[in-house]
Amino acid sequence: MKAGLDKPFSLYLDLVRILAACAVVMAHFGYFRIFDDYQIAHVADLGREAVIAFFVLSGFVIAYSAEQRNPSLGDYVRARCARLYSVVLPMLALAFGLAALAIKLLHLPVNGAYQLHKPWLYIPFHLLFLGELWSFVEVPPWLVPYWSLNYEAWYYVLFGAMHYLKGHRRLLGLAVLALMGPRLWLLLPLWLSGVFLYRWQKTQVIPRGIARAGWAVTLLLAALWTWYDPEQRLRLVARAAWPFPGIRMGSADRVLSDYLVAILVLANFACARHAGFTRLLGAARTIRFVSAHTFTLYLSHSLVICACQALLTFRRGDPAVLLGLALAIAATAAVLQPLTDALQRRLRK
Repeated sequence: MKAGLDKPFSLYLDLVRILAACAVVMAHFGYFRIFDDYQIAHVADLGREAVIAFFVLSGFVIAYSAEQRNPSLGDYVRARCARLYSVVLPMLALAFGLAALAIKLLHLPVNGAYQLHKPWLYIPFHLLFLGELWSFVEVPPWLVPYWSLNYEAWYYVLFGAMHYLKGHRRLLGLAVLALMGPRLWLLLPLWLSGVFLYRWQKTQVIPRGIARAGWAVTLLLAALWTWYDPEQRLRLVARAAWPFPGIRMGSADRVLSDYLVAILVLANFACARHAGFTRLLGAARTIRFVSAHTFTLYLSHSLVICACQALLTFRRGDPAVLLGLALAIAATAAVLQPLTDALQRRLRK
């Protein structure tokens, strides 16, 4: 158990990554009103839960890679920057370019259009992931999912400072923490819970029978969570308790439900680690292949949706529209993936 990440569990995490990315896409079919009102009311919106799963998974994987694959701070910085910017750079270029064309050629309204007038300011702003620090609430045009990267990127920085630096140099971590602001503070424990889980499960063993039963129970509790959907009530409580009246809660206003969901995710991962899902080995190649596209899919799908809405007129909820848009999103991710892979290799050098 030294590595803490055997092949069946690694494949399970990849499968979770795929399902979470698909859940975010479906959630945005509702957010952008691609679904009709009936579908919005009856299709479970699990987009936020999927993002929380990503946060926990990210903390786990980063802790593993720092220990097993990136022995020095330089290795860690190269790995993280290459991974982020290999997707972020082309997505920002496409978002700013396509949104500008939609305004100039089609005379269409674009959310965040003010950013297009100052690309020299806002592109570096987004490349530094400043959009959720303190009072900022900014995402690039047509890239709605970008908000979560504004959290994760700074969590990477904080983890790197605390994991690799020694002695008084660790005070840099406190400076990073102060720079983050209250929204990132609120969700930081969710990401760190993945780090904790990685370290915990290396030395702890759950008997296989108990692990499989616990895994099934977490799925049942997740289904009950979706059925009763207490999120809106918890959001009201969180907003009422928010102690920073001059700063919008924004993407952190679901913090109470986020913590409950994170507990379920942690329990699910802890049980899956010891459940022995060896049947996944038979589908390893397919799972790995699809999982490799999830980051590109996650960031590009809203760009595809917004571009299609700008160029086409279609009937909401039409099955042909839903299928066509889903295929367009999948095709875009497939076309962009070789570019992002090549860019990641070049950036690492």
